[in-house]
Amino acid sequence: MTRAISVVNDGNIKNPKCWGWLILFASTSTLLCCALPILLVSLGFGAVVASMASSLPFLVTLSQYKHWIFLNSFVLLLIAGWTLYRPERACPIDPVLAEKCVTIYKWNQWFYWCAVIVWLIGFFGAYILVLIVE
Repeated sequence: MTRAISVVNDGNIKNPKCWGWLILFASTSTLLCCALPILLVSLGFGAVVASMASSLPFLVTLSQYKHWIFLNSFVLLLIAGWTLYRPERACPIDPVLAEKCVTIYKWNQWFYWCAVIVWLIGFFGAYILVLIVE
């Protein structure tokens, strides 16, 4: 289902808020801190997790603050979703700028939904999988 994007008659285009990279980074950090180590330990690769923790010490810090990381990345996902799908979103009437606007919109949608999927995988690994395995 595609959504129509309105056009602005004055030809001005606001700089789009590209939340995609920030959201993808934030949701990937949830995956790295929590889901990946749990998955590796569950599969019997505890030595790999110990090696990762010693060579990448920031993973231990991320794991200690996983509740805050998940909360902050969830808030970022909500803000990005609102920014991406807000009703007053508009593209300029100039055909070249309108085409660029639509292209940027599609890329932002792709980044957003990739970030949501990565966040959900991280959430499942950090919170749900732990309850299932116990």
